[in-house]
Amino acid sequence: MHSFIYLASQSPRRRQLLDQLGVRHELLLPGPEEDAEALEVEIRGELPEAYVQRVTLAKLAAARKRLRSRGLPAAPILCSDTTVALGRKILGKPLDAADALATLTSLAGRTHRVITAVALSSGRAERLAVSISKVKFAPVSPAQLEHYVASGEPFGKAGSYAIQSQAAAWISHIEGSYSGIMGLPLFETAQLLTEGGVKF
Repeated sequence: MHSFIYLASQSPRRRQLLDQLGVRHELLLPGPEEDAEALEVEIRGELPEAYVQRVTLAKLAAARKRLRSRGLPAAPILCSDTTVALGRKILGKPLDAADALATLTSLAGRTHRVITAVALSSGRAERLAVSISKVKFAPVSPAQLEHYVASGEPFGKAGSYAIQSQAAAWISHIEGSYSGIMGLPLFETAQLLTEGGVKF
């Protein structure tokens, strides 16, 4: 049994969700020599589900290499990636305010998918699970969207919003996993951790 894991993610929400499960974790973040953003580059024509699985496994491979190179004690490594999809279109992190506004405008009054993949390496074994949730936005006025973008909240977020922010006021219906929409589906994560022999 493992008493702790490494979390290869900079997301404070993922740390918070692991704390909620009672999982002891230490961060295993990219060093300045790594180009972590390059792992998230889309491949033309790639479907959102395939994209999020590929990126998560690439992050896991990078984290395993990082663990070995730093000579840290062996322990399971957890990685995750979340994307927002409108049909076949992947809505990643916004490039700037105009991009965030365009994304949110496209989501207003429609239903989109939030896809989160989570992967765990334990010894030589790798396990992957995917959570897909549907989120329905009510119609939102341009002024409300502009105010939200001006708050800075959309930046660094797939789909240009966070469900635990003021954008929650626009969400009329959710089907799936609330924690998955936040960035770490707890049901699937708990299953992976149990299979990987992690005590929590």
